[in-house]
Amino acid sequence: MIDFVMYAALGIAMGALGGLFGIGGGLIAIPVLGLWFGLDQQLAQGTALAMSVPNVFLALYRYQQRNRINLRQALPLVLMSFCFAWLGAMLAVGVDARIIRWGFIVFLLAITLYNLIKMYTSPAPPVAGSRYGWPWFGVLGAVAGTTGGLFGVGGAVVAAPVLTSVFGTTQVVAQGLSLALAAPSTAVTLLTYAVHDEVNWAMGVPMAIGGLLSISWGVRLAHALRERLLRGLYCGFLLLCAGLLALKA
Repeated sequence: MIDFVMYAALGIAMGALGGLFGIGGGLIAIPVLGLWFGLDQQLAQGTALAMSVPNVFLALYRYQQRNRINLRQALPLVLMSFCFAWLGAMLAVGVDARIIRWGFIVFLLAITLYNLIKMYTSPAPPVAGSRYGWPWFGVLGAVAGTTGGLFGVGGAVVAAPVLTSVFGTTQVVAQGLSLALAAPSTAVTLLTYAVHDEVNWAMGVPMAIGGLLSISWGVRLAHALRERLLRGLYCGFLLLCAGLLALKA
């Protein structure tokens, strides 16, 4: 019972962060599970997915309530990410855990650097829709789905910064679209990890329950923060995750 409460409390913290940054909480859960609970990289990613999948669907529902998601943009993202997430997950379960962990660290640092460069340059102002048509959303979905399957984060970490800087959407719109992308891809990735016994359900289920209780708080806060502040917090969050993974590595 004590373990259940502890994992649920962890899920509450992860869920609030997931709602704030539009990533379902799995990104921070992976290094925490590896560093504090001693799970290897694949098992940590699979267990984090058990928490993330229901959280992502709830966060997507909350974002849709506050800022309706453009289906013409979301559908190619969803379809392509779903297909390519399975390929990334199949690769991840067959690779050495240390390689995956260091690959994840490099991936997070690259995304953070990209975000920082875009923050401190003079970008074009956000547009009402997007600078590019729906086929390019499919290309982004394929790339994000592959990395999401490989690293167990649903592809939202890739999609959000690309949507804001390249496609020209606002941060909130980008996070909503990223959740739409992440919902099916996290589900198929979790299924792949589960088939290969890379999920600790005793930890993942109470974490999922805790996350469901708190993710709406994070979504509400995301809509209340200024755009630049939200992006800055997102960069700091990515650096924290990379640092925790490096301690484990």
